Amino acid sequence: MNIIPATPAHAPLIGKAVVMAIGDELARELAGEHHTPAEVEALFADLAGRDDTQYSYCNTLAAVDDEGSVMGLLVCYDGAGLMTMRRIFFKEAAERIGMTVDGNVDDIPGETTPDEFYLDSLAVFPEFRGQGIAGKLISAAVERAALSGKRPGLLVDKTNHRARKLYDSLGFKVVGERPFAGETMYHMVLE
Repeated sequence: MNIIPATPAHAPLIGKAVVMAIGDELARELAGEHHTPAEVEALFADLAGRDDTQYSYCNTLAAVDDEGSVMGLLVCYDGAGLMTMRRIFFKEAAERIGMTVDGNVDDIPGETTPDEFYLDSLAVFPEFRGQGIAGKLISAAVERAALSGKRPGLLVDKTNHRARKLYDSLGFKVVGERPFAGETMYHMVLE
């Protein structure tokens, strides 16, 4: 297995990975009554093919096997760019799936802060689970964080005990809570 920077060709898989990471329930919520989770996945795939969004291939690491098959993906980026990148997400989501937000997009609390290197969406495809891929992707993201001079941080759903256990085992610690998509999540950082 190798960890490589994703390319535009990986965009459809990044879209799939983001939907896997956010879960079926949130994908259905984003889709609303007039769209489908497949349309939400297509939105994320299109965003992944661009170079100016938080879900961009530029912000994604891919775990690939010797034949080049993608086994898992991790979207991660410098938190200083989130506000600019997420405006694109909200604009595209409004146009494509009719997603609306109350008030100004810039007033919605961000998932991360400018002083953090954010691990956004991690997904290992089902047929490759149990091979240590998630840990290797996270380790590669930690290396990117070190190059940026910022500490890695992430949010974990309070009910996702497997994810919490994984991040705990890699040295991440809960330092507080943050809101995300209407839920309060654990905020974890590597210290």
